[in-house]
Amino acid sequence: MSLSQVLFHLKEGADQVIETSCATVVLKGAKAYKIKKSVDYGFLDFTTSEKRRAALLRELRFNQRMAADIYLGVEEIDGESILVMRRFDTAGVLGEQSAAQADWSPDMAVMHDLGQLVARFHAGSEVCHDIQHVNNIKYVIDSNKKNIGVFREQLGAEAVDAYDAAMRVAYAAVESDVLKRFDDGYVRHCHGDLHLGNILIENGKPVLFDCIEFNDRLSQIDVLYDLAFLLMDLWVRGHEPAANRVLNLWLEQASRLEDDAGTVHAGLKLLPLYMSMRAAVRCHVNANYGGEGHYGLDQARMYLKAAQGFLEMQPAQLMAIGGLSGSGKSTRARQEAPAFGRAPGAIILRSDEIRKRLWACPEYESLPKEAYSSDENARVYDHMFALANKVLATGQPVILDATFRESPWRDRCEKLAREQGLAFSGLWLDLPAAVRSERVAARLNDASDATSYIALNQRDVDPSSISWHVENTVKP
Repeated sequence: MSLSQVLFHLKEGADQVIETSCATVVLKGAKAYKIKKSVDYGFLDFTTSEKRRAALLRELRFNQRMAADIYLGVEEIDGESILVMRRFDTAGVLGEQSAAQADWSPDMAVMHDLGQLVARFHAGSEVCHDIQHVNNIKYVIDSNKKNIGVFREQLGAEAVDAYDAAMRVAYAAVESDVLKRFDDGYVRHCHGDLHLGNILIENGKPVLFDCIEFNDRLSQIDVLYDLAFLLMDLWVRGHEPAANRVLNLWLEQASRLEDDAGTVHAGLKLLPLYMSMRAAVRCHVNANYGGEGHYGLDQARMYLKAAQGFLEMQPAQLMAIGGLSGSGKSTRARQEAPAFGRAPGAIILRSDEIRKRLWACPEYESLPKEAYSSDENARVYDHMFALANKVLATGQPVILDATFRESPWRDRCEKLAREQGLAFSGLWLDLPAAVRSERVAARLNDASDATSYIALNQRDVDPSSISWHVENTVKP
């Protein structure tokens, strides 16, 4: 059979047929069948049955790393290869949910799991040692320039030229850091296309699917550049708190799984560049898409503006939030972080999470009392300040979340900001012990080991002795 005859046979009795630029997907019963089209776009070539088979085998192998129960196997009909998948409800895809519901907002518990999932996937991904991939970031920048340039007049010559100039300056400033990521082992076989359209929620848990298989230069990339697509997609869609939550959970999980938490956080220096590149990719993809009326070009202009915005630097800032157990420090930190400093907001360094990590203890399991000795407290604070120093040096803002009961720790916050010449704001949350105890008793899945008894019996701190802004968090 020819390719067209195989397709005709495959479509018989189909529930739905989905056409993309390079594949046909046939939905039939509980299965989905994918067959590559005979196309050659330069960056991919599916013009022979052998090439189509090789591409499908790669697609199967690569995606089984993340979704083995969806990607089932490759079958053949008269010499033509077909990828067989378990059919799933596309209403569970985050991109579909966002498009279908004008008031859609990401579930923050899912974003928590998503950040951790991506970090685990990156930690388990194969490190790239092929030197030809050391310049893949520059390859994408050059590709973006070329593809956006095709639409220079339609997008606005001034805006396109301004972005091109800004990107040249931005890349030149961090080129050595980008190249060092390869040497440090952070260039790995990643997903490559990690946006909301390729994330499925099943049984309340995120599943990554449909990674890039056709071009290694787009998948053998810095793990942070891989994550940047998801962060950019959430941010540009107006889901800033979700983007911030994903980034913070990715950092916390990566700090547990990678060799050095400091190096993980130091990579944030590249995040503005990477998020801008991802927005630029979306710019030319939408310009090529067209769509009804001027939709494609309107979207492209929006992404071009976002790409430019991610490169507009601003000074880092430091905030510290203190208070006794149950005073609402972590809740307040999460509220403040998305709008604090540059996209995608502040990095929250939580003493409770850091303590559990230093003891190699799961986040929601209790530590022994020895973990709360004065020496251990000093170790936790020292580590927190060391990470804060790393992050602030990248230009990313930081929020410190700890009790800060002892004045030397509060003084150290202000000293850190002074040493880096940055703005500092300190906030002390003060409320009655009975209220704090009630809040702690109601907690579920929390990194803190504080109990309602501890909250009720903690030694009070006189608010008048604190130079930070003092706020009573009890609502009238």
